[in-house]
Amino acid sequence: MKATQKSKTQVPQPPQSAEQLRALLVEIKQGRNSINLGSKAANALGQILELGADQSVLKITTLAERLKVNPSTVTRLARNLGYSGYTEFRNTLLSETLSPVTAFYTRQAQHALHGNDSRLHDGVKQLALENTKNIKYFANSLDSEEFDQTVKLLANAPRVKTYAIRQFLSMAMFLSYGLGMIRSDVGMLDAPGLGTAEGLAGMSDGDALAVFSCSPYTKQVIRVCEAAHGAGIKTVVITDRASSPLVEFASHTILVPHQTSFLSNSLTAFAFCVETLINGTATFLGDAAETALQRRDKMIHTLDIETS
Repeated sequence: MKATQKSKTQVPQPPQSAEQLRALLVEIKQGRNSINLGSKAANALGQILELGADQSVLKITTLAERLKVNPSTVTRLARNLGYSGYTEFRNTLLSETLSPVTAFYTRQAQHALHGNDSRLHDGVKQLALENTKNIKYFANSLDSEEFDQTVKLLANAPRVKTYAIRQFLSMAMFLSYGLGMIRSDVGMLDAPGLGTAEGLAGMSDGDALAVFSCSPYTKQVIRVCEAAHGAGIKTVVITDRASSPLVEFASHTILVPHQTSFLSNSLTAFAFCVETLINGTATFLGDAAETALQRRDKMIHTLDIETS
């Protein structure tokens, strides 16, 4: 009886949605929650959340087989999270329908490669619907407190750097450019020719580093984020899943859905996320942001850069 009461004290109310489960997993991985799942169970939870509404979730035996664990491991996980058993846990997982995460690159490209070339416009409509769904889901599921704290950090940090490579380099550049319009001391971590080590060495405690990556995660980005976190730099991780290896080294985490029929990682929802961060930072800075924009407009006019 006492053991039961102790369990209820640890988890007074289990998460009521898959989104709450993702937020809880982020807290657990960052050591901000007293629930101790252990690395194996935490990884299992991350894999389960990635399955979304996959049919394997319907039965504990098929889920355990999919995860390559014993059914008892899944049962213990459910109870450690505060659920009465697997059925209640499963119902929470299925409370929302998300597209299952597919294997990447070649399989990701199958829809584009094997679409109907006589109806190419159908692909335009499908991508539009998928990206609209992702943006709506991002807006509706966004952790408002985490977003507010992230914006305050981007506004108040003495220095802000952004970092990503490969496809997400464009997102790092976009955030750097946008923040640079409204505040000073913003730039790319690895400015051309300088390197990441030199960039990190030039940062101090309290500075902020925003990094981007999603599955399949680039090892170099993980190492840079870990090094920054270890050096006392505040890290903003913009990624796709609560089980992302970057989350462990994040001061703040923004999760962005991106499942579409695009042949690689879709950046549309990530670009929308960057816009919200820039706008949010401008709103928080207020008059200071307006002054910075006026100074920028004046310099553009002085240098006669733009034309109608």
